Amino acid sequence: MKAQEPANREFDPRLEELRERLAAVRRRIDGAVAAAGRPERPPRLIVVTKFHPAEDVRRLALLGIADVGENRDQEAAEKAAELAGLELRWHFIGQLQSNKAKSVVKYAHAVHSVDRLQLARALSKAMAAEQERTGRAPLDCFIQVSLDDDAGGHRGGALPADVPALAEELAGHAGLRLAGVMAVAPFGADPAPAFEKLAELSARLTADHPGATGISAGMSQDLEQAIRFGATHLRIGSDILGPRPALR
Repeated sequence: MKAQEPANREFDPRLEELRERLAAVRRRIDGAVAAAGRPERPPRLIVVTKFHPAEDVRRLALLGIADVGENRDQEAAEKAAELAGLELRWHFIGQLQSNKAKSVVKYAHAVHSVDRLQLARALSKAMAAEQERTGRAPLDCFIQVSLDDDAGGHRGGALPADVPALAEELAGHAGLRLAGVMAVAPFGADPAPAFEKLAELSARLTADHPGATGISAGMSQDLEQAIRFGATHLRIGSDILGPRPALR
């Protein structure tokens, strides 16, 4: 069920902080969408909640957020279980080990970081078992592409040349849905050339797979540039939730 704010709730300063931060980010998104001339195709906002408590996710649900992102399986699984009564879509956005596939498919709506054939096959096998057990919907899969100039780019992702084979693998499994491409702009560089490159990769992908129109790109520091180059999914963390809490 959707979270609703009780009419007589006590004042919650953290909720009000999140409300203000979320409103500011939405204004930035609206401005970027208008500047890009795409008001009929606004991107989906995914709020990245890693290291923040489940209570913050509950507050975000009160504020109308339905999509949340996590990058560690254990943390994501625990939050998803605790908040199972809310209508949330969980997006796994971090590097994923193949042996975590069985866990991730139990809660994730989408995985944004498929970067190798081994992982695609592990997710397919895990989904076959999970669909037989629960009948859940197919798992949306984004191919993470490295946009770093060097092959060992520390942001992670498959090389652009490897995208077609990965796409064919994902498209060939009934439990998986090839959703599109994902990337993180390289550190310390103008994100525009990287996102332009990602848009070109997306166009080539959709020529062979017309349904794979998703472009997962854009974070707090570069969402305007991502929207300019066609991002359909934004992954925003710190500008909404603030600094990560100290680890205990």
